[in-house]
Amino acid sequence: MLAVLDAESPTELADTPEDADIILLNTCSVRERAEEKVFSDLGRFRKLKEKKSALIIGVGGCVASQEGENIAKRAPYIDLIFGPQTLHRLPTLMQESQKNRRAVVDIRFPEIEKFDYLPEPKAEGVTAFVSIMEGCSKYCSFCIVPYTRGEEISRPFDDVITEIVSLAEQGVREITLLGQNVNDYRGQMHDGKIADLTTLIHYIDALPQISRIRFTTSHPTAFSERLIWAYGQYPKLANQLHLPVQSGSDRILSAMKRNYTSLEYQSKIRKLRLARPTISITSDFIVGFPGETEEDFEKTLQLVAKIGFDYSFSFLYSPRPGTPAAQLPDNVEAETKKKRLALLQQRLNQQGKNITENMLNTQQSVLVTQLAEDKPGFVVGKTDNNRTTFLPGDSALIGHKVTANIVDLYKNGLLAEIQSTK
Repeated sequence: MLAVLDAESPTELADTPEDADIILLNTCSVRERAEEKVFSDLGRFRKLKEKKSALIIGVGGCVASQEGENIAKRAPYIDLIFGPQTLHRLPTLMQESQKNRRAVVDIRFPEIEKFDYLPEPKAEGVTAFVSIMEGCSKYCSFCIVPYTRGEEISRPFDDVITEIVSLAEQGVREITLLGQNVNDYRGQMHDGKIADLTTLIHYIDALPQISRIRFTTSHPTAFSERLIWAYGQYPKLANQLHLPVQSGSDRILSAMKRNYTSLEYQSKIRKLRLARPTISITSDFIVGFPGETEEDFEKTLQLVAKIGFDYSFSFLYSPRPGTPAAQLPDNVEAETKKKRLALLQQRLNQQGKNITENMLNTQQSVLVTQLAEDKPGFVVGKTDNNRTTFLPGDSALIGHKVTANIVDLYKNGLLAEIQSTK
């Protein structure tokens, strides 16, 4: 948002809300009680507006898409409401609001238009995120994303490559491709052909400046044989994959409308490990989905052990207004949910700890990203499986991918010695 405003007129971050001329809330419907938190924040900002009438207050993101005009009704003092797809119109919306002296609402889904109006990509370090698609068409029963972000729309292939080349020329060495369902990417090429995610990876892998490629978030049903094949073909693909499973119970997966079974998920991981035997798998889990029994939860724990997941994300289920699951009776007691979540997190954290300990005295690929703040004479980087790693060296190493031997384990990372530099 700052970049969009700054491209129109010089804009900088304020130190506190009290110092600001513009306050914008970037919201997320996936978070629990997202709407209540938005109105709580707006209530605090109302007092600032009473003291400074020229203050501009706006709400953007998924809650803005979900609530729309209702936000202006409950908080009539705000100036603009914009969705994820109309972020690029911020300067225009602000002008309209000031001219008409009323709240302006724009929560449309204008295809891929916003990417044509966003500022030129600007590198901030050696890693960068590149959005390649928007929206989701899977309609999982618990998820609000299709309703707030719209259907899946892919950016043109040439636009994505142009952005990545620009970032690479600015010193970026690791690219993370982003999308609500990134492995369903279907971008039109200049010759009219359609490029899938594997084709995109093929072209990025050929860029000499780029040394590591990641992508997130993936949906298991769209994780194709061709994408699995890519892990055996393109060494720049990070040796790590985030593939949300949500539950190990087929009954719960069906209620979630995930359209795969636990066995089908395991089959994809088995094939993936044939291509990359040491790949790290992380995931997302929802605990306490309506109707989840002890047997269902036990199947999730069994899946966690079978796959050997690395550190992963896990959450208590909470209904999102407007989703099919919100109509289901939430019949799992809160205390039961909390106990299950604690047990799941304990298992996942222990497996992550075991993976870290097994890295001792092994060689790992580390992308050096910055100088170590608290360790003079050291630099910091990330392994393929996202372990923070400290290595002896200076700023000349930043942006280089090194092969390093892990010699010690810290509470907040690994200590390594460089064996070779690329």
